[in-house]
Amino acid sequence: MPAPFRTALPAVVLVILAPLTPARADDPLPSWADGPARQRIIKFVTAVTDRSGKDYVPPERRVATFDNDGTLWTEKPMYVEVVFSQERVQALAGKHPEWKEKEPFKTLLEGDPARVTRLTDKEIQEALVVSHAGMTTAEFDALVKDWLATAKHPRFKRRYTELIYQPMLELLAYLRANGFKTYIVSGGGVDFMRSFTERLYGIPPGQIVGSSVKTKYELRERGPVLVRLPDFLFSDNFGGKAEGIERHIGRRPVAAFGNSDGDQQMLEWTAAGEGARLMLLVHHDDAEREYAYDRTSDVGRLDKAWDEATRRDWLVVSMKKDWKVIYPFDKK
Repeated sequence: MPAPFRTALPAVVLVILAPLTPARADDPLPSWADGPARQRIIKFVTAVTDRSGKDYVPPERRVATFDNDGTLWTEKPMYVEVVFSQERVQALAGKHPEWKEKEPFKTLLEGDPARVTRLTDKEIQEALVVSHAGMTTAEFDALVKDWLATAKHPRFKRRYTELIYQPMLELLAYLRANGFKTYIVSGGGVDFMRSFTERLYGIPPGQIVGSSVKTKYELRERGPVLVRLPDFLFSDNFGGKAEGIERHIGRRPVAAFGNSDGDQQMLEWTAAGEGARLMLLVHHDDAEREYAYDRTSDVGRLDKAWDEATRRDWLVVSMKKDWKVIYPFDKK
């Protein structure tokens, strides 16, 4: 067998408040083209669920981890959480005149997308932490939900929550229908993602692993609260993804899905386990229906991980060739 085969809750078919309905049993991946990628996924799931087969994996070990940005929803031209934080910085700028000359706030206030996408992970993290410090976790959750209810993508003129990938929704449903427990393991903020992942993907808050800030317990007049502090706690990207999986899940995945160099270590960690494994990278190569980018992109760069996938025979999915549709609304 090739290297990757070393051997529930249903998916959203509409957006946001749409009911979760499972893919048809006779066609679990209707938005996937009938080709090698689809066949390989089905072959893997069949192998690990066949009690009589040598690659059988007990249900309690069927863990699948998914990156979010660029794997489950559109990440171009800027990560959604960065757009959210940029608008937050701009809204608070009047109270922080020092931000006009201090990075990364200066770049975020000036708003040049090309410069914003070149900010380092550390700079982005600083903006995320500082711009939301002092809020309770409940206040932050409400702020994110309110923003997502109206914020629209600059190109598609649709809410960001509509720009989720239909083929990946079907894949999530297919895995769960076959006894997998699905997790999101992303470099995005864990609290940001928990505000929408359950209603978009059917993945509850307890199955979200992400970057996080420190919080402080306070007893206030109306009861106890957790307050966000201006201190970063954990970065769930690159090697941090494997660390986050061990810390929060406690079990090595048998399947991992990503799209960029930031996901490479998660896929390596998955591949290093014994038995059947599936490692998959989504390649953004469809400029007409979404975006085309890989080795030189400032957002979602796929370079070293692509080389590793080629060397180790991981599955690389072409959005252009392997996906019949990109978004749920394309089905119409």
